[in-house]
Amino acid sequence: MKCPYCAHLESKVVDSRPSDEGASIRRRRECLACHKRFTTYETMESLPLVVIKKDGSRQTFDKSKLLNGMIRACEKRPVAFATLEATANEIEQTLQNEMSREIPSDRIGALVMDKLKGVDEVAYVRFASVYRQFKDISTFMAELSKLLEEK
Repeated sequence: MKCPYCAHLESKVVDSRPSDEGASIRRRRECLACHKRFTTYETMESLPLVVIKKDGSRQTFDKSKLLNGMIRACEKRPVAFATLEATANEIEQTLQNEMSREIPSDRIGALVMDKLKGVDEVAYVRFASVYRQFKDISTFMAELSKLLEEK
């Protein structure tokens, strides 16, 4: 690791501890030339995910878009932001664990609906109505009936 003070290329690790709830490692280092200390963070590199939209276009996966969609579905519902954030992290981790780097948007929507069903059923129906593009009341009622049958 290059020293930020003298640009010497060798340093030793003085202290190492987990950071960001285990998502990265914080390391205190000491330069072997000037003996000044500095901090580095080591994080796991993740390959970018590409979302294939319904119209065939592609864009980089953005967890904030996913979270915003869930927040809209949970508007005026007793769902904590931390729960939605954890759910978004779980979905992103699930997608990262899959072998494919290109994910169809309907796969992401299905994961969100599956998670929202366990978090808040009203939010689930709201999200499903936008995601599945309900055209009329009968398709909406069919989804509600399916939800009631599962209980």
